[in-house]
Amino acid sequence: MSIGMEHRLNEIDEMIVHEKMQVALEHQSDAWADGVADGIEPEILADAALATAMRETVRLFGEDGAEALVEQLKERILSGEFSPLRSVQ
Repeated sequence: MSIGMEHRLNEIDEMIVHEKMQVALEHQSDAWADGVADGIEPEILADAALATAMRETVRLFGEDGAEALVEQLKERILSGEFSPLRSVQ
């Protein structure tokens, strides 16, 4: 396989992952809205979502992998990536 073809396949793979992420975020938003509509407080929804995500992360990557992810998330939080005031351009 040529380098150009390999690069093109990598771009397609990245686009597929991006599309899946967008769909996953939509599902999460729908679930969040359903929980709020059912009267569940946002802090309880957030705690449940994080607990579910961490259990799955530990299952997939083990405790060391989950710890590494938490460290990456800490850096992303401190850089403002998740701030509701952040503008995406």
